[in-house]
Amino acid sequence: MKENPPKICVPVCVQRAIELGLALERAAEVADIVEARLDCLDNDQHDAAFQLLRDRPNREHAPMILTFRPAEEGGRAASDYGARRGFWVALKTLTDSDLMDLELDLVQGFDAETASIDWSRVICSYHDFSGVPSDLDQVYERMAATPARILKIAVQANDATDCLPIFHLLQRAQREGRQIVAIAMGQAGIMTRILGPSRGSFLTYGALADECATAPGQLTARELREVYRIDKVNQETKIIGLMGNPIAHSLSPQIHNAAFAVAETNAVYVPFEVGNVGQFMQRLAHPRSRELDWNLRGLSVTAPHKTAVMQFLDWIDPAARGMGAVNTIVVRGDELHGYNTDALGFTAPLRHRFGSLRDARCAIVGAGGSARAALWALRNEGARVSLFVRDPDKARELSEEFEVDIERVTDTSFAGFDIVVNATPLGTLGVREHETVATVDQFRGVRLAYDLVYNPLETQFLREARAAGSETLGGIEMLLAQAVEQFKIWIGKAPDVDVMRAAVVRTLS
Repeated sequence: MKENPPKICVPVCVQRAIELGLALERAAEVADIVEARLDCLDNDQHDAAFQLLRDRPNREHAPMILTFRPAEEGGRAASDYGARRGFWVALKTLTDSDLMDLELDLVQGFDAETASIDWSRVICSYHDFSGVPSDLDQVYERMAATPARILKIAVQANDATDCLPIFHLLQRAQREGRQIVAIAMGQAGIMTRILGPSRGSFLTYGALADECATAPGQLTARELREVYRIDKVNQETKIIGLMGNPIAHSLSPQIHNAAFAVAETNAVYVPFEVGNVGQFMQRLAHPRSRELDWNLRGLSVTAPHKTAVMQFLDWIDPAARGMGAVNTIVVRGDELHGYNTDALGFTAPLRHRFGSLRDARCAIVGAGGSARAALWALRNEGARVSLFVRDPDKARELSEEFEVDIERVTDTSFAGFDIVVNATPLGTLGVREHETVATVDQFRGVRLAYDLVYNPLETQFLREARAAGSETLGGIEMLLAQAVEQFKIWIGKAPDVDVMRAAVVRTLS
């Protein structure tokens, strides 16, 4: 397959013509192509914008796509065909380097009217924000029958497997010699934005900043270049990814891609938002059944799939089987092997502080996957562990499996405990950021408070513990320690931990 040099298109969407010139200049600094989203302009700004585009300096050095997107396809322009046609007829600013993005109905209409159109500068586009249409191949064929030089298809992905039809379209267009932009929108479609250019997509879209995104799941141009190193991704690139739901909050792409870069490893770490574990493992992950020819070499697994994924693996490390959870998968030949680095990641910073954990008195707050890993790890180190929860019924199975006592966390005093662990998501950046599972009064007499939440770096849990005179340990230490072990499993050597840490701190700050 012939590889396309990756091109990043940065869309510009402003309401006033006076803002357009500066926005286009800023976009051109990081873009290979700039898209002027003229549908974002207020209606009384069109003439001024046309004049600005006609007179813009250095236009030959800034390839541009001109777009006037109707509301039903994700834009802000009126849906009326006549009004949209009139807009394009009035726009007389095209140069040889500019492209026009026209929706399929307009392209078909202009073609039927034998309008004076330079079809070599036309992108024929189609958008579906509800999902992947069942007749996507037929849509492609209708578009391919038009005289437009470039086709653009963007559909909504609600699960990672929804990306398969997009990759199949890229393959088909390559075989048929057609230029195409094919994208799955939404968090579940991010892989198409990162991997698409290496598989034949004419371009990918990157926002100037997070708040400037013009479609769901659109990364920034900086992220595409600096985090995912899209300029270096090719058909031989090892693909390693994170499967979970949700995954937007994860720092793993920043951590592992930074480590890949400094190790000069041809690999990219990509987030996969997965709802249906079985479908993902069968259709995209397992070497014996996957429907995509790609160099997938490994996976991180996060909530809520750490247990469910085990049934799809060919071999599981005894420690992971003992924990009842897998967070790391590696491809070995035509098999998938599962490991769990959470336990080692959890205990490494504690051993650094305490030395031996034998007979340490430990309290774990929570009953989910993180609590399970912490419980297994502490028991394996010989610690004495108690489980604290708000609803004992939800922790009954876990307590029976590991033979530990359950107590209610509400109004409990942790005095006398060496370590208190927050293994719940409470305190994570967002609506419950300022909440905590324990207060300053509960922490009095505790030696160390360990919060597995890593974003924000300073949680309410840690602030309460510090006010009580306890030592504290943040979740970034576990995050890094488990990531180091994952890197070793996938790549076969140790990563640069300082680079990983710097990537986390840079992202969170």
